This record gives sequence, C-alpha cells and structure tokens, in this order.
Amino acid sequence: MLIQLKPAITPAQRTAIEEAVRSAGCTPRAIDSQQGPLLLVEGDLDRLRHVPLGVFEGVRQVVRLTAPYALSGLEHQREPTVVKVGSHRIGGGPLTIIAGPCAVEDGDTLLEIARQVKEAGADILRGGAYKPRTSPYAFRGLGLDGLRLLRDVSLETGLPTVSEVMDPRHVEACVSNVDMLQIGTRNMSNFDLLIEVGRSGHPVLLKRSRAATIADWLLAAEYVLAQGNPNVVLCERGVRGFDSATRNLLDLAAVPAVRERSHLPVLVDPSHGTGKSAYVPPMARAACAAGADGVMVEVHVQPQRAMSDAEQAVRPDDFRDLCDDLRLLEQVRGRAVSS
Repeated sequence: MLIQLKPAITPAQRTAIEEAVRSAGCTPRAIDSQQGPLLLVEGDLDRLRHVPLGVFEGVRQVVRLTAPYALSGLEHQREPTVVKVGSHRIGGGPLTIIAGPCAVEDGDTLLEIARQVKEAGADILRGGAYKPRTSPYAFRGLGLDGLRLLRDVSLETGLPTVSEVMDPRHVEACVSNVDMLQIGTRNMSNFDLLIEVGRSGHPVLLKRSRAATIADWLLAAEYVLAQGNPNVVLCERGVRGFDSATRNLLDLAAVPAVRERSHLPVLVDPSHGTGKSAYVPPMARAACAAGADGVMVEVHVQPQRAMSDAEQAVRPDDFRDLCDDLRLLEQVRGRAVSS
C-alpha cells in the first residue's frame, strides 16, 4: 500500500499516521518521489482494513497496490521519471547517448576517447574501473585509480561519467568519483549491493541479467527505489540465447514491455547485446525506433589494443556516423537528440 501525503503535512500529522499503521502491525517506510512524500506500507494489509487512513490529516490519497512493482510501476506514477546525471537528464525527452571504452586502461587513451565521443554527440562517458570477468586471469580494471581517471577526464571534458560498481565496499569511492553507478548483469540480483547503491541516493544504471525476466528486472529496481532513491535507469543488454552468431540475444521487445509496466527510463546496450562492432549501429538505430530513451555504445580509438571486449568496440568515425543517424531518427519520431 502507498499513502500519498500532502506536501504541507506537519511532523505531528505524519507521526499520527505512522503510529496508526504500526498499531495495526504493519510497517511504514518513508519514500521521496516526484509525486511528493510517500509512505510505503508493508505487512499484512488486512489488519489495516478498519483503519480510516484516508481521513487522517495530511493524507492526500491511499493506494492499495495490486501489482508487485510498488514504486517502479505505472500504478504508482504515470509520468515518466527523469534522472539527472551531472548536467544531463535521462528520460522523458531527448535521446541519451552514452559512449566510451569498456574498461579504463590509462589516462591518455580515456581522454582521447572522451574528446572524440563528445565531439560526435555523446552525453555521458562510460568506462569500467572495476571489471567483472569470466576468467580470473583477464584484465579486471584499474579499480580506484580508474575511478580517479574518470573524475579527471570528466573535469577536463565536461562529460558526466558512469562506471560499474561490483561490491558494497566500493560504493562510497564510486559515488565520490563518478556521476552514475552501473549495476552490471552479473550483479542484478546482488541484493545487498542494490540496497547499498539505493541508500547512496546516486543515479543508478541497472542492467538486465542474462537470464532475467522483465518482472525480475523491475523487482531488482524496487530494491533501489525502496531505499528512497528514485534515480534508476534500466538498461537492456541482451539475454542468453542459443545461437552463437551473436554474443547475446538483444531483446528490443523489452523496451515496449517495460513502457507498459513502468515509468522508469530504459536504455539499450547494443555492444553487449551483439558482441560485434558491425552489428552495433543497426541495433542502436533499432533501439531508437523501438522507443528507448537512449543507447550505450562501447567506443575505442584502437579496438585492436583494447584490454576488454575488443570485438564489440566501435571506432570513433563509425560512432560519429551512428550519432548522425540517431539524430535523423529522432527527428522522424518528433523528438530532438540532446547534444
């Protein structure tokens, strides 16, 4: 159940509502949202059947939720959520373009890539400081040094940054150095990590797990939202398929499926979705046509020297052409690309 409170509610009125909920054996949890102050009520709601919550002073509306998505669902909020990442806004407006290397390798390379993707039209710089790798012997990122390089390049270019966090112990360092925290596919169900990034209040890019249903994905978002952090952006990056022609099976139908259920912005990552640089531009264009709020593309100035996911990295010239195509597609859709 959600109790929508009036903006001018007094502390005494709020306390009275919370005490009534607790006296019935349920738990109220304060949530801040774009709709104003809320109380999320958990527990056996039948115990509240005879409690006239709607007549309490300070209550605007009481909503009994029938869907499992208490905070991410359209039942809670009809208007699209807009998430601010640095000076850029994701959702409800122009297409967002995120670009950069799979992994932060060194400062000079990162700066060169950042300058080129910004010139081409990127809004946010991506780069992995911590890299989850299937093999323990593969390059796993520069860690804190990589985060500091992202911070320095952001200051140099003006691009906000997003980087993956893999461990609750790293959340504080990531929040101090980058503008958005990425939860990768392997950690979508790492609930302790989701809770920690939720508590941080920092913008979160939540990637879909390779075996997750839409429901699983949205419930993972609930973990972040339930901590009072409304700044969640979903990212479709492909699910595990049976055909080795592509790295994953990029599920573009997930975009309208999410739109039907949730107010959260949804991006598409065609780099991980296909695993081959030649397939990235057409699938990025298709994502735009499907109604995505943006795309995230891996770009490298020398893919042959990339230390991670070289085969799916797009060269800067090809990325520039892709940005031009996306601008044209957005004009057809009647929505401008931010650049």
